[in-house]
Amino acid sequence: MSNAIVFLVLPLCLSLAALTDFLEMTIPNWISLLLIGAFVLIAPFSGLSVTEFGWHLAAALLVFVGCFALFAFNVMGGGDAKLLTAAALWFGFNTSLFEFLVYTGYLGGLLTIVVMLLRANWDKFATVGVRLPQTLMVAKKIPYAIAIGGAGLLAYPSSPLVVAAIQKAL
Repeated sequence: MSNAIVFLVLPLCLSLAALTDFLEMTIPNWISLLLIGAFVLIAPFSGLSVTEFGWHLAAALLVFVGCFALFAFNVMGGGDAKLLTAAALWFGFNTSLFEFLVYTGYLGGLLTIVVMLLRANWDKFATVGVRLPQTLMVAKKIPYAIAIGGAGLLAYPSSPLVVAAIQKAL
C-alpha cells in the first residue's frame, strides 16, 4: 500500500496542479497540503530513518526560504512557492532535489518562451480555430506549475523514496 502511495501521490498532485494552473492560473492550496500530509503519513512506512526524514524537512525548508524570497520580490507566485516546497519534501536533500530544481528552471524558461510566443501570435491561432484558455492569453503571469510538474515527473524516478519503493517491491 505504501508503495502505491509513493508512486501515485506526487505525480498525480503535480499533474493536477499543472492542469489547474494552465486552465485557471491558480494552484489550489489543497494540492500542496495533500502533498505534505501524504508525505508525513507515508514516511514512517517507507523505510526513511528519522535522520532521513529530517533531511527531507530541511530540503523543504531550504526551498521554502528561496521561494519566499522570490515571492517577496514578486518574481514567483505564492501557489508556485507552496507547490515547490511541498514537492521538495518528497525529494529530500540529495541529487534528485537538485535535478528537480534544475529541470524546473529549464522547463520554466522554455514554458515562458512558448507562452510569450502564444500571446504574441494569439490572433493567428484564433483565426485557425485554436482555442486556448483566456486566462493564459490575457494574464501577465506564467502558469509555472506546468514546469514544476514536468520537472517533478522527470526527476522523481531517481528520488530515494521511489528507489526504496522499487527495491521494497522486488
